Amino acid sequence: METVLGGLSYEACLVYLDDIIIVGRSFEEHFNNIRRVLQKLKEANLKLSPSKSHLFRREVTYLGHIILAEGVRTDPDKISAVKNWKSPTDVHQLRSFLGLCTYYRKFVKDFSTIARPLHKLTEAKQKFIWTNECNNAFNKLKDALTSAPILAYPETGTQFILVIQMQVVRA
Repeated sequence: METVLGGLSYEACLVYLDDIIIVGRSFEEHFNNIRRVLQKLKEANLKLSPSKSHLFRREVTYLGHIILAEGVRTDPDKISAVKNWKSPTDVHQLRSFLGLCTYYRKFVKDFSTIARPLHKLTEAKQKFIWTNECNNAFNKLKDALTSAPILAYPETGTQFILVIQMQVVRA
C-alpha cells in the first residue's frame, strides 16, 4: 500500500499496512484527496471494502490514537489500563508497563529523562530493587499519560525551527 500511495502519504493520507486514512483541512480538500487516493488504488487494480469504509469522519480511532481535526490524542480506552497499573514487582511487569508508555512517548515531555530509573532496572544483570526514585518515575509517567495533550499538526508551508535538548549521562 505504501508503494501505491507513497506519493500521497502524509499530504493526503496516512497508510499502515492495509489501512488508509484520507485527510483534508476542508470538505473540498478532503473530497479531492479521496478522489486522488481512489484513482491511485484503481490504477493499481486494488479494491476497497465498502463495509469497512467510513467517509467524512471528524474523528477516527487508529492504532491506539484518536485522530481529530485539531490534532492527535491518546485513545482513552488504551490509556485506562495505565490508570490502574500497580507498581511492578518484577522486570517482566516493568517491561510491559514501559512498552505501553514508550508507544505513547511523544505525548510525554522529557519522557526519556522521566523513564531513565525504570529503564535502568531492565538492564541485563541488574537486580530488581524498586526504589523511591523508581516509584516517582512510575507515577510521573502514569500522570503524564493520563493527562496527555492533543498534539497539533504541523503547519505545512511554514518554517520549522528545531531545538535540540541534549543531556550527557556518564555511566
